[in-house]
Amino acid sequence: MIIQWLGRSCFKIQTKNSSDESIIVIDPYDDNTSGLKMPRIQADVLLMTHNHHDHNNADAIKGEPFTIVNPGEYEYHGVFVYGIPAFHDDQQGQERGLTNIYKIITEEMSVVHLGDLGQTLSDEQLERLGNVDILMIPIGGKYTINSEKANEVISQLEPRFVIPMHYKMDGEKASTDEALDTLDKFLKSSGLPQEKMEKFKISKKDLVSQTETKVIVLEI
Repeated sequence: MIIQWLGRSCFKIQTKNSSDESIIVIDPYDDNTSGLKMPRIQADVLLMTHNHHDHNNADAIKGEPFTIVNPGEYEYHGVFVYGIPAFHDDQQGQERGLTNIYKIITEEMSVVHLGDLGQTLSDEQLERLGNVDILMIPIGGKYTINSEKANEVISQLEPRFVIPMHYKMDGEKASTDEALDTLDKFLKSSGLPQEKMEKFKISKKDLVSQTETKVIVLEI
């Protein structure tokens, strides 16, 4: 499996099950609102966690992908996706509504994308998520959980690898006059071992030697 971060909450995952190769794209964003340039890429599976402009730019995706926008259970060529509803804020959705958490099972590994999570996880959500190998988690605050809450969620799930997302980047426009938190704030507070790379290549055998949670910082 190869995981690439495209900015904001958007990821490209290349995966292969038996003879089936698939490209999964999660949360493509709108160029005009993020200040980043969303690449036009091909996908076999498209996941969108919620219908906000920086997560739902389906027009950026080439081809005719199998598209998932709602909670439920799905399967595409050996890729299994489980959508779990969550709150976009810490007020039971009264401020920003709902977002989806997606758990992806492929190559005998579990990848969880938390969307614009605004809460720590409930017992029911934790039970449905189960084992997590790779966790994509927002850390920027304001619209999602901040670094402090992100560390709580990491403790709840105890994943092998953590990939931070949805934080303030150089050259990125804030949607309001209040900027998101930076990556450094999260890295300093987490106390976890860290490694930076352009693409994260991982296989099932790599999980055996990973005995503690590690932060993978993906660069664009």
